[in-house]
Amino acid sequence: MPRWAKWSAHTVALVNVPSGIWRLGLAVGIPFGLAQSEMDAMKTPGWGSLYLVFLAVFSEAVAFLALGLVQPWGEVWPRWIPFVGGKSVSARKVVITSSLGVLATTIYAGLFVYTTFNADMAGEPWADWLIAIVYVPLLLWGPLLAVVTWHYHRRRAQASIKV
Repeated sequence: MPRWAKWSAHTVALVNVPSGIWRLGLAVGIPFGLAQSEMDAMKTPGWGSLYLVFLAVFSEAVAFLALGLVQPWGEVWPRWIPFVGGKSVSARKVVITSSLGVLATTIYAGLFVYTTFNADMAGEPWADWLIAIVYVPLLLWGPLLAVVTWHYHRRRAQASIKV
């Protein structure tokens, strides 16, 4: 496995961490410089906190799946998984799903970063910088996932030819 592929997959798993920590902080009521009206609109702390926690955990879990593109469990299901454990993972299904993920994360990150920078959420001047620091890494998610998906496809296609 080339070092660049492993690095790319691990980076995909990490690009969500800053925004996830930011969301979890908002969920417990840390405003991070946002205006009180913005906190009230998000209903945090309160019911909106559930959404923020879900989004942080879900985003990181989905990003973590990129590691399967460079790990053995991305080719053979782990034995502990009922019904499919030990069986080969369908490369075609992985590539299709991952490619859809590339499209979704590229659009999501681009639109989210765009709307975040065009919204007036900050109560404090430094809050805009903090938002940039935690959300701009998401722009790497789609392109890096595309590179790792391409490598996974090439590697699995070559393996099936050799068999």
